[in-house]
Amino acid sequence: MANELKTRSEMDPRWQWRLDHIFATEEEFEKCMAEVRNQTETEVRRWKGHVAEDPQAALRLMTDIAQKTAKLMSYARMHKDEDSGDPVRQARAARVDSLMVELGSASAFLNPELLAMPEEELRKLQNDPDFSEYSETMRLLIRKKPHTLSVEMEGLLASMRDALNAPGDIFDMFNDVDIPFPEVTMEDGTKGRLTHGNYGPLIRSRDRAIRKEAFEAMHGTYGRFASTLSATYAGNVKAFVAIARARHYASARQASLDPLEIPESVYDNLLAEVENALPALTEYLEVRREKLGVDELHLYDLYVPIIDSFDMKMSFPEAFELVCKGLAVLGEDYINTLREGYAGGWIDVYENKAKASGAYSWGCYGVHPYVLLNHTDDLGGAMTLAHELGHSMHTYYSDHAQPFPKSHYSLFVAEVASTCNEVLLMRYLMKKYKDNPAASAYLCNQLLEEFRTTVFRQTMFAAFEKESHAMQERGDALTYESLSKVYYDLNCRYYGGGSVVDDVIRNEWMRIPHFYRDFYVYQYATGFSAAVAIADRILREGESAVKDYKRFLSAGCSVPPIEALRYAGVDMEKPDAVRDALQVFAQTVRDLKALVKEA
Repeated sequence: MANELKTRSEMDPRWQWRLDHIFATEEEFEKCMAEVRNQTETEVRRWKGHVAEDPQAALRLMTDIAQKTAKLMSYARMHKDEDSGDPVRQARAARVDSLMVELGSASAFLNPELLAMPEEELRKLQNDPDFSEYSETMRLLIRKKPHTLSVEMEGLLASMRDALNAPGDIFDMFNDVDIPFPEVTMEDGTKGRLTHGNYGPLIRSRDRAIRKEAFEAMHGTYGRFASTLSATYAGNVKAFVAIARARHYASARQASLDPLEIPESVYDNLLAEVENALPALTEYLEVRREKLGVDELHLYDLYVPIIDSFDMKMSFPEAFELVCKGLAVLGEDYINTLREGYAGGWIDVYENKAKASGAYSWGCYGVHPYVLLNHTDDLGGAMTLAHELGHSMHTYYSDHAQPFPKSHYSLFVAEVASTCNEVLLMRYLMKKYKDNPAASAYLCNQLLEEFRTTVFRQTMFAAFEKESHAMQERGDALTYESLSKVYYDLNCRYYGGGSVVDDVIRNEWMRIPHFYRDFYVYQYATGFSAAVAIADRILREGESAVKDYKRFLSAGCSVPPIEALRYAGVDMEKPDAVRDALQVFAQTVRDLKALVKEA
């Protein structure tokens, strides 16, 4: 059958990542598993009731185990993501998850016992120069004291980790393996199976009938499983709300933001600023409607480029070279590292049967970062590559500058480096084609789409998450009808001024994997706003701004995330960065209106 995906073994290994850089053989993996299990059953358990006798030794033991488990988890999960339908890969990942639960349960006494020590002693540990790699660990531990439970309760929560994570695991298996997408019309007129990977090109098709069919098939398929997926998501929300209450947080949102030291006002400022900017979004939708020449704009019309006289098609090698040119302003050392990754098995490029959908960057300390792609040969594919390489370089700089306990940067800043790469690449292309009205209009359209999908869309997602968790906290029922009404009404608020809000969009929330990572999506929007500010400063000031930016990339969690962003010249406690970014959006809409008359 045409357009059927190849199996993993049928793919060209040249474009596959090399997980043997983590464990060269299965024997090495099994040896590490055995070491962690043995340490958990013997060394860790012996510390119960004795942490205060030598807290440094206890923490160093847990750090050693944490590094090993990070390797085990990254290897097993990425190996599974190569072919999620393979039972051997599923079993390996499940074994690691079970080991993590065992370890979490066995070590649950650690924080409560540390916090039972006099605060004066904890502060001494925090300020001990011979224990400096743990200074932030101790500071954050002291900060978490009001939300840390008894040894018994912490052990109970740790032992329930698998059960509490079950909704997300169920969704992943359904979404990556079991979902039965139908056949749809492809660009060449043949019929082929809809997949997560080919949905992007289809929804961007210049043939309106093709994108409408793909749009309705995608969301209609999720609608066929509405009861199951609603119950799955409700289970996730209920679990997170229950944990937040158990830890004495006022709300689930506070439970998510407070450990990252992010004031809830940052979230609310984002929602408010984006709401204020909706008239500019409506103006952009009207430009899109006019340029497409349709009486009514529909949601399936939002992704197709509106400039017919210019397009960018490129192979993966060409996309990589374009990314290197766009990011050259970040310095030779940055680009040389990217080239090392390109040639060195860091990137898994193309979609294959049962491969995990989407794209991500992952890895473990002491081993280079990895990138999973489902690459498409267009500008969107190049932008995704730039985005994920931004994550990888953030990890690379942090890992090389910080000891393991300080190497993992906060989720709040996780989307800044990735989006900064996208903005720099777009700025490079806009400069390159500044004398070409068609190309300039095309690129303006692309930049506006980055804003729409990353700032407006993710903020809409954030509003949905805020309300869905509030519903549970109020005692409202989380059903398909109630959740879909919230999501449909948000689409009407955001897009109703300039588009027909197709009824099937009420199913879209069921296909968003990030909704199983509670209160994560808002960080795409705040990260994009910060990235616009950082990229503009780099292009304006040059080397000094690049130096500050690399200081940010190298900070890890050695300082709070808000402070790390200040290294790069951005203060996210104020609404200015979001407001300024949205002004860039509004100006780009005006630029596009002028350019489409020439394109």
